[in-house]
Amino acid sequence: MDAAAFRDLALSLPEAAQSSHLGAVDFRVRGKIFAQPAGMPGGSAIIKLTREQQEMMCGAEPAVFSAEPGHWGRLGWTRLAVDMADEATARGALWTAWRNVAPKALISAQAMVASKTKA
Repeated sequence: MDAAAFRDLALSLPEAAQSSHLGAVDFRVRGKIFAQPAGMPGGSAIIKLTREQQEMMCGAEPAVFSAEPGHWGRLGWTRLAVDMADEATARGALWTAWRNVAPKALISAQAMVASKTKA
């Protein structure tokens, strides 16, 4: 995966938009940041996970996921090595981060759309 493909995946999520804060580009859903693109040193993107999700993903795929150093990492912000991730891994991580910040009504609406698509 490359930075452009990661960006496209992030922006394909419902109501995802590219924005910026203090000069750093980010991806948001209804104004809440769920990821930063792979413009970070070493080709890493950053995603918003819970601590439990972070521990699980970092433990399962340490070559792909690592906690952001310091305070931000303790809050769940996690580096994703885009060049080491396949599309399915990046998509799953982005969906998880998106769900962590999206409003419950939007998550429910998306779940209904997904269940109708499967039927």
